[in-house]
Amino acid sequence: MADDTESKAQPEYDLVVVGGGINGVGIARDAAGRGLRVLLCEQGDLASGTSSASSKLIHGGLRYLEQYEFRLVAKALGEREVLLRNAPHLVRPLRFVMPHVAGLRPRWMMRTGLFLYDHLDMRRHKRLPGSKAIRLSEHDAGVSLRSEFRDGYEYSDAWVDDARLVVLTALDAAERGATILTRTRCVGATRDEDSWSVDLEGPEGRSNVRALALVNAAGPWVGEFLELIGRGGERRVRRVKGSHIVVRRLFEHGYGYIFQNPDRRVVFALPFEDYFTLIGTTEVEFDRDPSGATIDEAEIEYLCETANRFFEQVTTPGDVVHAFSGVRPLLKEEEANPSAVTRDYQLDLDEDGAPLLSVFGGK
Repeated sequence: MADDTESKAQPEYDLVVVGGGINGVGIARDAAGRGLRVLLCEQGDLASGTSSASSKLIHGGLRYLEQYEFRLVAKALGEREVLLRNAPHLVRPLRFVMPHVAGLRPRWMMRTGLFLYDHLDMRRHKRLPGSKAIRLSEHDAGVSLRSEFRDGYEYSDAWVDDARLVVLTALDAAERGATILTRTRCVGATRDEDSWSVDLEGPEGRSNVRALALVNAAGPWVGEFLELIGRGGERRVRRVKGSHIVVRRLFEHGYGYIFQNPDRRVVFALPFEDYFTLIGTTEVEFDRDPSGATIDEAEIEYLCETANRFFEQVTTPGDVVHAFSGVRPLLKEEEANPSAVTRDYQLDLDEDGAPLLSVFGGK
């Protein structure tokens, strides 16, 4: 009777979230704010994976318009406005300059894309100024560029301290009642019709909690977690490594740049920590453990070559003072080019017993 009573005990939590990146903490904050009992566990520290290895931008994804990802861009622009409103201490506007490159995207395409970018989010209420054509010889951002680039465009996006955004979202979740456990790995989970039994391993040893539902927000480890709990199947995430380099300041103004490459990829050059320039990102297929992702020599060369294609000041691999890499968990598609794989997300709800929600992909 005692064992039967224990098995029917009320679960301690409504929701257990696995993963302390931006998706996990965002879900935990939202759920706690709705009055749910929430526990989040993260195997390392908050934002220790992809969520601290980004380009530090909150943006709609201008280049995704070329792939007809209008819905994705509209959603991302809407979220940009939400973050500008809710976290102005973390998210700040940033004007970008995009030089026109002869032989690549024609002017009509760039003007059309920027017009859509200005107007796709119907909720923006003119929070950020719109785009415009510029003469680089008359613009502050033109001083640092090679003289062959005579004109271009200016538009708005936003910059963010990505890791701090994750940490403060987690703190807000905790203030709303969520339990946040870092350096705590989910080592197993079993389900019945009504609840999950979740095994955790942290600094103080092993423990077990029960929850009505489980969220798999493990980012690039989403597939491994499904296999861990016996729900594995066809791999639905394509891992793509993105790397950045940091060099001494290449310009002194406050604009960011978006550069078009002959391979039709774009690379950002951003003002970073007052005295540096951040350049990225690359896109390389990656099939190893995401925690071991590091930049390779070919990526450094690629980013230096891009910088040298546009800036007067020459950048060499020896000028790199810091570099970092993250692994994007993109939705698996047949498209061969990683740049063309969608950055949208997919929420998969498994209701074969107590609910399991898995987050695949995401921008």
